[in-house]
Amino acid sequence: MVVVGGGIAGLSAAYALSQADPPVACTLVEADSRLGGKILTEQAEGFVIEGGPDSFLSQKPWGIELCRTLGLEDRLIGTNPNTRRTFVYSNGRLEELPEGLAMGMPSKVGPLLRSGLLSWPGKLRLGAEIFVPRRREDSDESLGDFFRRRLGREALERIIEPLMTGIYAGDADRLSIRATFPRFSDMEREHGSLVCAMLAARRRQQTPGMGGSRWTPFVTLRGGLSELVQALIGRLSAVTVCLGRRVTAVRSGGTGQGYEVAVEGASPMKADAVVLATPAFGAAGLLEPLDATVAGLLGTIPYASTATVTLGFRRDGFRHDLDGYGFVVPRIEGRALLASTWSSSKWDHRAPDGSALIRAYLGGDGREAVLERSDQGLVALARADLRHVMGVTEEPVMARVFRWPRAMPQYLVGHLDRLAVIEKRLARLPGVFVAGAAYRGVGIPDCIRDGLGAAEKVVDYLNERQAVISVSAQAPPIAERAGRLL
Repeated sequence: MVVVGGGIAGLSAAYALSQADPPVACTLVEADSRLGGKILTEQAEGFVIEGGPDSFLSQKPWGIELCRTLGLEDRLIGTNPNTRRTFVYSNGRLEELPEGLAMGMPSKVGPLLRSGLLSWPGKLRLGAEIFVPRRREDSDESLGDFFRRRLGREALERIIEPLMTGIYAGDADRLSIRATFPRFSDMEREHGSLVCAMLAARRRQQTPGMGGSRWTPFVTLRGGLSELVQALIGRLSAVTVCLGRRVTAVRSGGTGQGYEVAVEGASPMKADAVVLATPAFGAAGLLEPLDATVAGLLGTIPYASTATVTLGFRRDGFRHDLDGYGFVVPRIEGRALLASTWSSSKWDHRAPDGSALIRAYLGGDGREAVLERSDQGLVALARADLRHVMGVTEEPVMARVFRWPRAMPQYLVGHLDRLAVIEKRLARLPGVFVAGAAYRGVGIPDCIRDGLGAAEKVVDYLNERQAVISVSAQAPPIAERAGRLL
């Protein structure tokens, strides 16, 4: 059994296979010199620096559950309750996101009416959402079309687009509403109105006995997300790990012989089953010798490139209060920044005493030319936008740049239909499974779920295969059975 790819999906799959009863002999192959994929934490000068994601959603249970299983529950931390404000850079100033504006949808009217984030016509149009008829067509539509239709252009551009598409580093008019935020299309279908659905949800939360989660919506680990990677690695004693080895192809091993995994600079590996926990374009290249059609389908899933710039400052003389979690920037503002997280305010244990830590996000679908700049150029660009938006003129004492080429899969309109075709085609390759951010969710919990699910499919497949072999071994030869019949 071979798992290709050592990101969080591949690690989760290898871990689950090693914990199966009985354990499944497994080899994990990773082209990079380290495991963890986009989860990358550095410690420098007392700062905890996340190169990729800095947290994960607690509402999706697979991340919390895995941390609990690995003994990391006491290491989980939520966002700082004392600085619970988020801002949107709009019309040349930072506007606080109104209280009760959950994922772009209002559950409280007063704060929205007092906010300067939308004009009065924009507020009235958003409030008129309850009179917008529900869509009758059953086909997919873009996130932009959906929210423009229900909430109006201004709400889309000033609130929805920066909050939601930033998760995917994508374009609202290309992303699928059903693949990215299906609950909103479900809300329209069930309630006829998003506003009414959110108000109903708020009433349910206020009902006695309906206690909330003990966790804030986003959580992380005290020493950074790489703690999760290291804990998984520590449980892989029964797994053979091959680092710095690139898999070049997956071929048929012959009738009933499973597969042959070609590895650069090494002998081919024999495998009864294979999990491809790579980007979709990587899986496409590997499966080309087996099935050019499924390879072509996987290759249609596009990716966007991004970069993060992390800056550390001394607090003495730093003029901004950093009294919140950070800000997002609407695309229509024309800035290079997608968003900025004030990490030392959002999380404890991120910066030494007397210091501040800020992350800036750049790139994304349609904005990838920015990555042609040097690291120094990206730092300068991030500082220029932070100066413009926040008035930060101080010289950083620490700067780190992390580049992520082709790192963010784009769930374009029709993504779920394409995925269904891919899964149907993969069924023709028994024992081959795919997992990762390209398919059913880009977040860490989604990738964990996908990796664990792939491992479960492997175990089921191997058990069924063994049952067939056992039955065949017990059956008399065909000639003998024919003689008995005669």
